[in-house]
Amino acid sequence: MSSPVTPRTLFEKLREPLALEWVGGKSSGDKPIPPIGSAYIGMSLAGHLNFVRRPHVQVLGSREIEYLMALDPAARQEAITSIFDDAPFVFLADAQTPTAEIVREADNTDTPLFTARIDSHELVSHLNYHLATLLAERVTMHGVFLEVLGSGVLLTGDSGLGKSEVALELITRGHRLIADDAPEFARITPDIINGTCPEPLQDFLEVRGLGILNVRAMFGSNAVKSSRYLRLIINLEGMTEETTRGIDRLHGTSRTRKILGVDVPEITIFVAPGRNLAVLIEAAVRHQLLILRGYDAARAFIERQQTFIARDDP
Repeated sequence: MSSPVTPRTLFEKLREPLALEWVGGKSSGDKPIPPIGSAYIGMSLAGHLNFVRRPHVQVLGSREIEYLMALDPAARQEAITSIFDDAPFVFLADAQTPTAEIVREADNTDTPLFTARIDSHELVSHLNYHLATLLAERVTMHGVFLEVLGSGVLLTGDSGLGKSEVALELITRGHRLIADDAPEFARITPDIINGTCPEPLQDFLEVRGLGILNVRAMFGSNAVKSSRYLRLIINLEGMTEETTRGIDRLHGTSRTRKILGVDVPEITIFVAPGRNLAVLIEAAVRHQLLILRGYDAARAFIERQQTFIARDDP
């Protein structure tokens, strides 16, 4: 399970690339920030000073500081109090030096206050990207997550069906491992789910009979990848007369599964002696890529048969 996101987490992540300094409210840097999906619905994650449609994280640039300095003392204090009201942290951009009033309010409210040298618009872009990633809704699922033909593919199914074995074969065929056993998925945009590997599990794959394998050490760094968007779920299921009864011979087992509110295509591949699962998985991914490009083989097949029937019909 991932560690909670705190102002200190964000500061450590962005301190060097954005040349950040922590100038106020240092006592509450370890207070967890709620994930997106609850407190953030309908709210901008980061933005410039706005008292009507408040962003969750206020960014004060040169224009915002000029505005505050132009107010009379009472109105300025009221505005500064409003800026720090229920904010997880506040940023000053454009290499602005915080006034004594701003630092005092940060200390009084235990709100971390950071300064950055970069332009405020650039800072807002960085913050929105990193906050969307760090604070996204997350779920951990059982399976093996791989990059197959450039697509993020999650292999699921009951234990003992050979998920790790087929993952190992796919790796030897040039595909890449992202996470084994407990991949973590985060909804980073309304329709995109990003899959990653918990740090303790990175590079490792468990194969029954062989134990724990270090894929990076065995196959090189090109055999592993840190993250990928989830594009397809492949569920492995034992092939029996019962499980295969009533399958649509034209469309197969295609359906969707809702993950964090996003519909993800899912295909069931049946496991039986003699079936080459790696080839079937590659074919499933290629088939899904064609569908995304607008080509449906089942529809094309039906249209061709209808054309032949119409041509031969007297």
